[in-house]
Amino acid sequence: MKIALVQFSPVWQDKQKNLDLLTQKLENIDQTADLVILPEMFTTGFTMSPQEVYDTQDGITLSWMQKMAEKHQFAITGSVVIKEDNRYFNRLYFVLPNGDYYTYDKRHLFTLAGEDKVYDAGINKLTVIYKDWKIRPLICYDLRFPVYSRVVEEDYELLIYVASWPDQRIYAWDTLLKARAIENMCFVAAVNRSGTDPAENKYSGHSQMLDYMGQYLQQPVIGDKIEIIELSKEGLKKAREKLAFLNDADHFELY
Repeated sequence: MKIALVQFSPVWQDKQKNLDLLTQKLENIDQTADLVILPEMFTTGFTMSPQEVYDTQDGITLSWMQKMAEKHQFAITGSVVIKEDNRYFNRLYFVLPNGDYYTYDKRHLFTLAGEDKVYDAGINKLTVIYKDWKIRPLICYDLRFPVYSRVVEEDYELLIYVASWPDQRIYAWDTLLKARAIENMCFVAAVNRSGTDPAENKYSGHSQMLDYMGQYLQQPVIGDKIEIIELSKEGLKKAREKLAFLNDADHFELY
């Protein structure tokens, strides 16, 4: 499976400009990727003003994602600000080429920025089966909580993180991504934003791809870039069978 990591600097709180910008960027990868991954809150930047920028299930963003997926025949994923039942969510959409889609609402809200004060946390994990791959998408701050991403009975092969992770903590991003790949014996695709935001946070990006041993298939990239990496499950299957580390994992339940 070919995966496109789309790292870019969102225009602050302007959905239409960001969708127009991404429409142009995605033209360059037409027919060359099976899955396109966008950053967290890719239509607005990471904002604590959801009332000013929210979209809805019937809004322009999901419709745009479905249009792009159908036109280019790839799946596309990333998170956006959604209002539903008078509540706001940091919601990831995973849209298939036929227009069908899945959703995941961010479970771990970033209290340091007050995300928990304005958004509601999700309660359900998501596993998507696409092109015979089991995929677990998560969002930014989820990365710091390994229990939530733990492979249970080999329930996924590819772990995705979409993020707005600033440079002042980028060392943690790089380190924790390696840890998640190693402990779960899975591929990890991580897409961060670039640029700056009004709070003067700087984002160099460091979008990257790791294999199931924690080795780089794509080194962390800087600035506005699109990188396409092809994955194969054969090595993953052999490593899980030969090393069998997951068989010795602790069993637990989340409450």
